[in-house]
Amino acid sequence: MRIKVPDSESGIHIDFVPMVDILFNLLVFFLLATSLKQAEREMRIALPYAASAGPISAALREIVINVDKDGQVYVGGSLVSQEDLRTIVSDAIAANPEQKITVRGDRSTPYAQIVTVLDICKACKVQEPYLDTVLDQ
Repeated sequence: MRIKVPDSESGIHIDFVPMVDILFNLLVFFLLATSLKQAEREMRIALPYAASAGPISAALREIVINVDKDGQVYVGGSLVSQEDLRTIVSDAIAANPEQKITVRGDRSTPYAQIVTVLDICKACKVQEPYLDTVLDQ
C-alpha cells in the first residue's frame, strides 16, 4: 500500500506582478518629480534686485579653529592672529547668532592657548563653542 505524502510547497504561490507594478509606479513617480523640479529651476525668470541678495535659509557652515602644538591658530587652513580671529568670529556671529564654532587643540598644546581662543569666542558672544576630541582606543 502506498501512502501519499502531501506536497506542502505546491499550495504556496507568491504573485510578483503586483509588487513589480508598485515598484514601477514608484520609479515613474520619482523620475517625474525630479525632472519637474529641475525644469522649475531652468525657467527663465528675471529675478528682482535686492540689497542683500542670497538664499533665505542658508545652511550653517561650521567654523573650525585649530590650535597647533606651538599655539598657532589656524582658521580654514591659514594662520590667523588673535585680532583676525576676533574679526572672523564676530563677523560670523553678527551674520548668524546660531553659528557653530569648533575649537580643535593639539594634545600637546598648553591649555592656556586654547583658553585664549575660547575667551575670544565668548567675547564675540558665541553661545556654545565646541571642543573636538578623539575617541580613546
